Amino acid sequence: MRKLILSLLALLAPVMFMSAQFRTDRLIDVGKSALYYEDYVLSIQYFNQVILVKPYLYEPWYLRAVAKYYLDDYVGAEKDCSEAIRLNPYVPDFFELRGLCFIKQNKFDEAIADYDKTIEFNPYNKNLWFNRVLCKIEKKDYDAANADLDSMVNMWKTYAKAYSLKAEVCMQQKDTTGCAKYLDKSLEIDPYDGETWAFRAMISLSQEEWKAADTQLSKAIHLKPGTASNYVNRALARYNINNLNGALADYDKAIEIDPNNFLAHYNRGQLRVQVGDDNRAIEDFNYVINLEPGNVMAIYNRALLLERTGDIYGAIRDYTTIIKQFPNFWVGLNNRARCYRKVGLTAKAELDEFKIFKAQMDKHYGRQQRWSKKKQHEVRKKSEIDFDKYNQLVVADDNTVQHEYSTVYRGRVQNRKIDVVLLPMFQISFSQYDNGVKSYQAFDNDVEKFNFNQKPLRKLYIRCGVKPLSEQETKSVFTLIDTLSVKINESRDLDRDKGLILQRAVANSVVQNYAEAVSDLTAYIQTDSTLSLAYWQRAVCQARMNEYEASRGGDVKLKTAGAIADLDMAVKLNPDNAYLYFDRGNLYAANKDYAKAIADYDTAIKIDPKLAEAYYNRGISHINLGDNDTGIGDLSKAGELGLYDAYSAIKKFSKGKKSK
Repeated sequence: MRKLILSLLALLAPVMFMSAQFRTDRLIDVGKSALYYEDYVLSIQYFNQVILVKPYLYEPWYLRAVAKYYLDDYVGAEKDCSEAIRLNPYVPDFFELRGLCFIKQNKFDEAIADYDKTIEFNPYNKNLWFNRVLCKIEKKDYDAANADLDSMVNMWKTYAKAYSLKAEVCMQQKDTTGCAKYLDKSLEIDPYDGETWAFRAMISLSQEEWKAADTQLSKAIHLKPGTASNYVNRALARYNINNLNGALADYDKAIEIDPNNFLAHYNRGQLRVQVGDDNRAIEDFNYVINLEPGNVMAIYNRALLLERTGDIYGAIRDYTTIIKQFPNFWVGLNNRARCYRKVGLTAKAELDEFKIFKAQMDKHYGRQQRWSKKKQHEVRKKSEIDFDKYNQLVVADDNTVQHEYSTVYRGRVQNRKIDVVLLPMFQISFSQYDNGVKSYQAFDNDVEKFNFNQKPLRKLYIRCGVKPLSEQETKSVFTLIDTLSVKINESRDLDRDKGLILQRAVANSVVQNYAEAVSDLTAYIQTDSTLSLAYWQRAVCQARMNEYEASRGGDVKLKTAGAIADLDMAVKLNPDNAYLYFDRGNLYAANKDYAKAIADYDTAIKIDPKLAEAYYNRGISHINLGDNDTGIGDLSKAGELGLYDAYSAIKKFSKGKKSK
């Protein structure tokens, strides 16, 4: 008997090992899928499970580090990378990601050490060299940075960024001539780099070459129109060539991009003073003072404007704020005394005048100086407090170059460059969907019947796309899956309890374990082939898996056809469900069959005229067929129904360009 038991155990051991290995691989794959769909908290939960049972596997440590990096947990990501490196020190990606984590923590020595190691593995990866040079520049180790840059120029003679970094080193070493030379070389190689044009303009500004700076910043703005600092700097150049309207327009645009931009508000206020727009200048100084309540230069400018526009008590308040901080500010005392007399507070006025007399100040105060041609184009540093310069434009204390490190860990994990995409498929979930219109509720009779008849542990809802879960919500759904699994295993009549299988499928799809969800839905359909919800949800889960597989280079044509077939069956069983047509339209659109997609969106809108998502996706489909006017009309309707993101899409396509 003992021999028989030992023999059975020996036979079962490989099977058990293979089962455990399969489960681990499945968890890692599901975690990768969650990473792809940017659900980083969820992906961490999956990698946690793998690490708990198999802490000796290096891959889940690294993948968890990636997720933490996207969540800005650079300390946690660094620690996970270190563990992955301890388990396998021969994978360069581990060192590269840890180097980025060190950079985010300003640990440049450690980052350089990791890039040294990564460059050993990939000596001809110029992005690694680029980042290491930036670290050395941050450390102010310009000799070492120059040595690396010389090597880069030898290896990649047409790598424009190497020359722009050489220019930055020159600038840090006060060699403006060399800086301009290298920037010109960089732009000769790559004239489409907006950052380099902006950098070149900084040199022109420092040399008071205003027209050249205007031209260079215009090119930078054309290439990178969303950078507020470029508009602020161009406004300064335009101001110095007496293009005041252009300067004001640039400050307006900078504020549109960055509503809290100090320099844009302050300098626009100064320009408005010059053109006599005192009331709107006060608005700008109000905003500046809200941003920086202790900014005495802005308070002084506002005091002068309030006095001029007749708000005497407001002017007294501002003068008093400054005098409390600078008791010997004689001009301020004289101005406040004048204001006191205007409102009949003679005693207080005489007290201020006596202080001035006692200090034997014999200058004539109180008249706001107009800008002379000589003084008109002077500027002061932002942190400089000099009341003689109250009417000068402000420039940043230090015009530093903003570094953008080269990394694949930017944007979405799959690194797809898509500006405007289709809204995702509708599906069954545990959370309600809100598309922005409070009066709109996603509703379907089959879902309501299931909730009424089956009394699920969690009520089912329809939502568009997947709701990202918090850590607590994720754990709660995992607990629900375990509870449902126990009930399913204990059931003696699965035909009667088949609703448990559908609930578990929905729970698995909520935590993006689509393979398990599809398995459960297939089992349900084998038991009951008359419920449209099962075909609907299986199609959605299969489509999500297909997108992930396609991102890895897989051929998903047959699987996509299977998902469409599921939706065909769901439509046959429930022809009045608008969401089924919407989802099938999405699958056709994903295959670039926009004519069929539009036909399905048409049907969805006919069934539910308030389905904003259908108007939105139909609009994008029309644009992809080159019919911008019709597409923009649909996007406008989507915006009207509450999908306000439609307006940014309208702005993109209203220039008449065909979407690619």
